[in-house]
Amino acid sequence: MNKYLPDVYKKNIFEINYNKLKKEGIRCLIFDLDNTLALINSTKVESNVKELITKLKEDFLVIIVSNSPKKRVLRFSQDLEVDSYPFALKPSTRTLNKIKAKYKLESKSIAVIGDQFITDMGYGYKGKVKKIFVDCLSNKDLKITNINRFLEKKIMNKYTKNNLFKKGNYYDGR
Repeated sequence: MNKYLPDVYKKNIFEINYNKLKKEGIRCLIFDLDNTLALINSTKVESNVKELITKLKEDFLVIIVSNSPKKRVLRFSQDLEVDSYPFALKPSTRTLNKIKAKYKLESKSIAVIGDQFITDMGYGYKGKVKKIFVDCLSNKDLKITNINRFLEKKIMNKYTKNNLFKKGNYYDGR
């Protein structure tokens, strides 16, 4: 049941220690889009996100992998000038396998960053990559995400009961 347990837990993408990730051999950062990089109803990249991603591209391959439709994901990936994989069906690792093959990457050199246990941390677990969990940017989600949030809450409660994870208790590594 610890498959959803993140390796790193931070408040948001700006709090992540990217220098530490680089020193650990991480070469590729896979970001979720909705409620990780942008609000679900946002149509443009916020300037602080664009600034961060631009800086990260100096040291990392940055990719967006999202379960959202192509039209939405492409708008953000084009603005950020990064590769993207829309409608990824996470936690399926089909897109992760494509990324590994295309860029000749090993699992140990990849980190996935997202705001959902079921999809993002499940994706990281199945793909055997570093899992970085961030708080969601908003409580507003797509209707389909509500099912995952319900299950996520049960998992979080179990982790909290076993002193493995507590919402708001951020950490930099397990």
